[in-house]
Amino acid sequence: MPKISVIGAGNVGASAALYAAEKQLGDVTLIDIVEGVAKGKGLDLLQAGPVQKYDTFIEGSGDIRDVKGSDLIIVTAGLPRKPGMSRLDLLKANADIIKGVAEAIRDNAKNAFVIMVTNPLDVMTYLMYRVTGFPRERVMGMAGVLDSARFRAFLAMEAGVSVEDIQAMVLGGHGDTMVPLLSCATVSGIPITEFVKKERLAEIVQRTRDGGAEIVKLLQTGSAFYAPASSAVLMAESILRDRKRVVPCAAHLKGEYGFKDIYLGVPCVLGAKGVEKIVDVPLSAEEKAALANSAEEVRKGIADLALEPVAR
Repeated sequence: MPKISVIGAGNVGASAALYAAEKQLGDVTLIDIVEGVAKGKGLDLLQAGPVQKYDTFIEGSGDIRDVKGSDLIIVTAGLPRKPGMSRLDLLKANADIIKGVAEAIRDNAKNAFVIMVTNPLDVMTYLMYRVTGFPRERVMGMAGVLDSARFRAFLAMEAGVSVEDIQAMVLGGHGDTMVPLLSCATVSGIPITEFVKKERLAEIVQRTRDGGAEIVKLLQTGSAFYAPASSAVLMAESILRDRKRVVPCAAHLKGEYGFKDIYLGVPCVLGAKGVEKIVDVPLSAEEKAALANSAEEVRKGIADLALEPVAR
């Protein structure tokens, strides 16, 4: 069985461990620096196996070095967003945490794929890439799947159809400048404009951009976790089972879409080699401008990391 490590045993990490176990993607090691939390949740999840009918072995650990031998790692460690905070507000608080996590992954799991969930997502994924020194194909960020799921859910609610029949995609950075693509939104291949009025579509696009903040405001003491966790596990499944799913995720760009040395949400083929292909989707002039604006916001965050330049 592949070894999956989930770093961070909060709501997102524990939920990701559960979803990975239910899909029986591999044995799961849940890791958290808070003494006893990962071990307790790991034991609880293991005991749910007979009820939920999964044979996955799950264990918890308080030692980051237990990522050793991992085939795939989901990183959720870091501070959550609080009401009134943007994702970029979290940068300085979470950069030190992710740097330490990246060093441990580099030293103990040199062949692993890494899926980042920690916010600000695109910037933290770039930091993971730089510190580990891993090939860009093996380091990616989760957010595109999550943002697209929110977009699809809102469109399905408005159109009065099953979410399974909604195809939609969100590109760009995981934040206020994300780019929901109305040009790609369909209901079983039929343009979404046949089901939803244009003025309502504009409102749904904005609600998608505010999707995380809406949940933060409602919860008051936390942020979303079911949808982020399930999105990360979808990506893990596509890699570990070589499913070749085409999903938007934060990938390192080397000229694709006109951007270089940046992590940004773009459509990717995920398979046994990780990010196996970045798919070029035709964009309208408005969408291109919005994506450039989103990339600029991510660049500002990367610049705030003040990393030394390297030749890659």
